[in-house]
Amino acid sequence: MRNFPTLETERLILRELRTEDAVDVFHYFSKDEVTQFYDLESFTEVKQAENLITNWNNRYNNQQGIRWGIALKTDNRIIGTCGYHNWSSIHYRAEIGYELSPEYWRQGIMFEALSKVISYGFDELELNRIGALVYPHNVGSRNLLISSGFSEEGILKDYYVKKDRFIDAVIFSIINKNKRQ
Repeated sequence: MRNFPTLETERLILRELRTEDAVDVFHYFSKDEVTQFYDLESFTEVKQAENLITNWNNRYNNQQGIRWGIALKTDNRIIGTCGYHNWSSIHYRAEIGYELSPEYWRQGIMFEALSKVISYGFDELELNRIGALVYPHNVGSRNLLISSGFSEEGILKDYYVKKDRFIDAVIFSIINKNKRQ
């Protein structure tokens, strides 16, 4: 596959994750407020962050997805990630996922990152549809998706299992209006 694309916004660099970023990734994935709406339990050791980075990079190398590390231009330290999984090039669709360290919440950082990643998905990956699955009680993520142009499509009943409980998922999507045939 070609070189990993680096994207820039006014405040951010979206770049490939490296093993040396594991401490930063561990920092926020060890927080329950980050993982409460995520399909992972809170991390207890840095090795878990290293494995996650390796997994994301392998998905890119196998053309199954792409995950950017989000860094402020001021220090290049990873404060979150954003990218695509369940990528199907033959169906021109992918799902988007993201997380951000809590000390950076409500500052417009993820909106800025998502805007760039959505544009990349439509323009470079030639996606027609970008989907997102969100826990119903994750109001912050739901509001972010709506402000980013996504529409709520419905609820997938008992879609996830977390802590031995079935949890619904709300499905959102955004369609590339320029790609319609």
